[in-house]
Amino acid sequence: MKTLRTAIIAAAIVAAASLARGGELGHFNPGIPNVRDLVVPPPGWYVVLYNYGYTTDRLNDAGGNEVDSVTIRPGPGPGVTLDVDVDLDLYALSPMVIWVSPWRIGNARYAAYVAPGFVTSSLGAALNATTGRGLSGEIDSSFGVGDLFVSPIWLGWPSKHWDFALGYGFYAPTGRYEVETVTLPVVGPVKVEAEDNLGLGFWTHQIQGSAAWYPWEHRATAVVGAVTYEIHGNKEDFDINPGSHLTLNLGASQYLPLTKDQKLLAEVGLTGYSQWKITGDTGADTRNGSVLDRVHAVGAQMGVVWVPWNLSVNLRYDVEYASEARFQGQVLSLAVVFKL
Repeated sequence: MKTLRTAIIAAAIVAAASLARGGELGHFNPGIPNVRDLVVPPPGWYVVLYNYGYTTDRLNDAGGNEVDSVTIRPGPGPGVTLDVDVDLDLYALSPMVIWVSPWRIGNARYAAYVAPGFVTSSLGAALNATTGRGLSGEIDSSFGVGDLFVSPIWLGWPSKHWDFALGYGFYAPTGRYEVETVTLPVVGPVKVEAEDNLGLGFWTHQIQGSAAWYPWEHRATAVVGAVTYEIHGNKEDFDINPGSHLTLNLGASQYLPLTKDQKLLAEVGLTGYSQWKITGDTGADTRNGSVLDRVHAVGAQMGVVWVPWNLSVNLRYDVEYASEARFQGQVLSLAVVFKL
């Protein structure tokens, strides 16, 4: 199945970076897909149900050091310094429908899919102005529609030992997004994003290329990698154009038979990702736009496959490290996949 491209972390995960009108994160979340989800499957209809959880108690600065206070400067002047106490717990549910055609374009399989997202903004946080509004204590939770991802073009080139894939998709800002004006000590009125936003407030174009290598023709072993490039549009209600992001996913997967007839298989694997912001934010409302965030993670996945039903259930866990200008946390993802 294809990797999920929804605004899983949405406004919550970008709150700290955007509080100074800059440092916007992107839409693509590398911590959700299973190892083999990055290449085009055989023809047919597929339904995928991704459950995603993210938890963190750490926000890092541009040097990778943990942040315990933030200075807000909406314009010229000394600004105001506020304490930060991060305790975020995020959840998202994303059903995905994939169609892989029985015919080919040249030698390539053609596929397309749509992936809506349902996101919680239950942050479980005491951020003390991480959103730029001087909040302290728990933020009211909500659950609703996040930004939508649509991939109208997903091409795959299968062979005995390799799979290659290339896809284009876009994120539509369908999630709730509002701005407010709050008054802070010293600095006065400041325009900020609403604390219960579920979307990022901008469109994103995404291009992804991936490859899978199978050492043996039975394909029980797979080594998979993917590169994802995001180009973001202008942010609604602000003069900000977020910089582009580049993401690398790497993983290895092994099927192991659990029954003699091999109808029930176990899948174990190693996972990991790195994500970099490669261009800075631009626009009159940008602050700290030259700061480029990055994060790295390693993890593992395990699950089972019931071959007669084309049904698989996989649990993935990743730990982030070496984070800069963003949160650093842990990811737990549960994916259920079946072919109609």
